[in-house]
Amino acid sequence: MSGGALPIAVRELTKRYGQATVLDGVDIDVASGEFLTLLGPSGSGKTTLLMILAGFTRPDAGSLRFGAQEMVRTPPHRRNLGVVFQSYALFPHMDVAGNVGFPLSLRGVSVDERRRRVRTALELVRLDDFGSRRIDQLSGGQRQRVALARAIVFEPGVLLMDEPLSALDKKLREQMQIELRRLHARLGMTVIYVTHDQREALTLSDRIAVIDHGRIQQIDTPRRLYERPGSHFVADFIGDSTFLPVSVIDGVARWQDRVLALADPPAMDGKFLLVIRPEKLAIVGVGAAGGGNRIDAVVEDIVYQGDSLRIDLRLADGAVITLNEPARAARIAALPARGAAVGLVMDPADTLLVPAP
Repeated sequence: MSGGALPIAVRELTKRYGQATVLDGVDIDVASGEFLTLLGPSGSGKTTLLMILAGFTRPDAGSLRFGAQEMVRTPPHRRNLGVVFQSYALFPHMDVAGNVGFPLSLRGVSVDERRRRVRTALELVRLDDFGSRRIDQLSGGQRQRVALARAIVFEPGVLLMDEPLSALDKKLREQMQIELRRLHARLGMTVIYVTHDQREALTLSDRIAVIDHGRIQQIDTPRRLYERPGSHFVADFIGDSTFLPVSVIDGVARWQDRVLALADPPAMDGKFLLVIRPEKLAIVGVGAAGGGNRIDAVVEDIVYQGDSLRIDLRLADGAVITLNEPARAARIAALPARGAAVGLVMDPADTLLVPAP
């Protein structure tokens, strides 16, 4: 099954509700076959943008093109879209095959062709033998797959997904993320996916657009977004971070009285924040030699979390930073005790500054 994947171009898209501006001049280009995730906190505008893409909401200004066609005034049923909602919106009075085949019935597809396409769609989502099941006989993960099969059965050019995994438990949600990656690689559809789950966005996406207060704050690949956030908001929203104030004067970065070695120094002087990720730190002994940027601290708490250890450390100025260690037996045995003075080292390649807000 392969549809004609479409590129999407969004220009100056704006939406207001009364005095509140929900989308403020949004510009996005999505390549044909790309998996783009809209990521942001509640109220950021990501779902409103998805509803405009789907045609359920009309923008106040701006342009929206699928391929060469302007879509702002095109009704939803003429947009060749597949949509998967958070609630799945399945019909309880129909069996699985009836639900999946419903979009084909609306399009006047013949019975024989409909059966063939439904069978193919169910095979893609690994529900080959579930066509005659009732919806109330399915688990949450199976219902999610039925909703996905219904969205792709008519081979749309664009697939829109609004937090489709949020109702699933953690283990099943992570399994379904891998399933979605596999399915996207096989189908090659253009996918726009909405979530507030950072790890989900990093797992699924070719690129991520971070939205806040109706504006795109940064759009980039998962790795660059995490490793090189462009602002305090993005660094704070993506992953766990602690921030320490840094001054850059004459191109030299200083935290307190210490000069920081940077692999990617800022182009301008000014006030910055040092972004400290828990997995980027290593503990060394007091006075131990070694390369990298060093911070002195005292171990405040150690929390066992199964696959990892969370270590909270207090700096001399009272700030608390967190370090993550894999929970290997040898590493646990070598950890310093609570109250011990330690050194923390961060590689210059992992030493990142963002402009202070």
